[in-house]
Amino acid sequence: MCVSPDGLYTYPDIGVVCSKPKLLDRRKDTLLNPILLVEVLSHSTEGYDRVAKFGHYRTIESLEEYTLVWQTAPRVEVYRRQPGGHWLLTESIGLDAVCHFESVNVSVPLRENYDKISFDEETQP
Repeated sequence: MCVSPDGLYTYPDIGVVCSKPKLLDRRKDTLLNPILLVEVLSHSTEGYDRVAKFGHYRTIESLEEYTLVWQTAPRVEVYRRQPGGHWLLTESIGLDAVCHFESVNVSVPLRENYDKISFDEETQP
C-alpha cells in the first residue's frame, strides 16, 4: 500500500479487493483500493500495526475493514468504517467465536482460523 503522498509504503499480511484492482504502477505489487486489510500481530510489530499503520490505512478511501489477528490467543479485532468516518471495533474472542467480515460477507470460525495452534492456558481469554 502506498499510504501517503510522500511515498510511504506498508504491506499488510492480507489485502482484499472486490472490484477491479487499482495498482500504483506496472510492477503490480501496490494495491490502491483494498476494502479489507488484515495484520497478524507479533510482539515486535503490534504497536506499529495498531497505531501508525492503522492511521495510514484510515486514509485509504476504499478501506471498509481493518483486522488484527492475535498470535498469542484466539482473538480477532475488526475495525469497521462507519458513516462519518468513525471506526467501530468488534472483537471475536475464544475458539467458539465467529468473526464476520461485512465487507466481503464472510464469517470465519476462530476454531478454523487457529486450527492446530496450541495456546498457553494463561493467554486464554
